Amino acid sequence: MNVILGVWDLGMGQIILILLVVLLMFGAKKLPDLAKGLGQGIKEFKKATRDIQDEVTKAANAPDETTYKPEPPKPEPPKTASTEPNKPEDPKS
Repeated sequence: MNVILGVWDLGMGQIILILLVVLLMFGAKKLPDLAKGLGQGIKEFKKATRDIQDEVTKAANAPDETTYKPEPPKPEPPKTASTEPNKPEDPKS
């Protein structure tokens, strides 16, 4: 808390004055709702930040899928006697 106070150089009297102005602006009935909404907003912000950090970490640790991986050569089909051209078959042999 001292770090925040040091950044804006706020004293205790100034903080109390700000809280009184907020109380007068919104009223006592609205303050719990505002605090609840503020808490939920901070919670959602932290969750989103954590999710982004997890995705960046996962992407950094994932293997590189953009590298080229050649396919293995396909085996040639076996040659048969019927595929040879210009060789007449002899029916009496």
